Amino acid sequence: MVWVIGCNGMLGRQLCHTFEEKNLPYTGTDSSVSILDYIALENFASGKEISFIVNCAAYTAVDKAETDADFARALNEEGPQNIARISKKIGCPLIHISTDYVFDGTASSPIREDEEINPIGVYGKTKAEGEKAVIAESEDFYILRTAWLYGFYGNNFIYTMIRAMNSRESVRVVSDQRGSPTDCRTLSSVIFSIVQKRLSGGKIPGGIYHVTDSGETTWFDFACEIKKNALEAGILMNENCAINPCITEDYPSRAKRPAFSVLDTSKIQQALGINLPFWKENVKYFIHSAHFDKIRVQ
Repeated sequence: MVWVIGCNGMLGRQLCHTFEEKNLPYTGTDSSVSILDYIALENFASGKEISFIVNCAAYTAVDKAETDADFARALNEEGPQNIARISKKIGCPLIHISTDYVFDGTASSPIREDEEINPIGVYGKTKAEGEKAVIAESEDFYILRTAWLYGFYGNNFIYTMIRAMNSRESVRVVSDQRGSPTDCRTLSSVIFSIVQKRLSGGKIPGGIYHVTDSGETTWFDFACEIKKNALEAGILMNENCAINPCITEDYPSRAKRPAFSVLDTSKIQQALGINLPFWKENVKYFIHSAHFDKIRVQ
């Protein structure tokens, strides 16, 4: 049985849905079993035949983290440390989700797993410390760094942009930050593949892997792709809303974001023998899907 921690979040809910589709037994916990309470985690695990742990829980409010550093650090560093200790005690592998924000954004080509991390904000720093805690405490782990994540079950850039375009004459979107929009279905599929391979006796080396949809773009071009698909799907009522590009300096925020965070995903593709889907294909699927939550864009 797989233990999904953070099962009610955007990724956690998608992962549970994937496990249900694949008939993989799992159990899930969220805030009712605090990752900050080692004893609570230990008590939950007691008596259960847990063969894998997937940690989807995290503090993800990037801007808010700048003024809420203690809580962000607790959830992103202390929590993973507790979970890693539990995985070691149980003797099962751990999958922990991390982020492109552990890099400073100064790269100019896709970033490999072995390149030096240098986070530039509180969120990135706490996630980097969480990685270190997992490495220090767990003997059998996979750290999956992802980026620009969106999914059916939580707030994300796609829902936000369509809602904004439905209510405004124009929107501004930064055009000087590059990354790879990633559907939660992609990450969930990779997680399932790792779990399935290990539980069936296969081998995949532990360590750090990068997992995103393939290709790269800017937030501005991402927004343009969203508009095109939303019009096709009939969920964008205001077709005259203009999308205007701007630079990062013209769109101030509390947290500094990496200007370039395209991750090299060749390692995970080779390890699992897969090809990751192109980001535009998944954006189209997402917006046209029956699972798309239209209430969120009104």
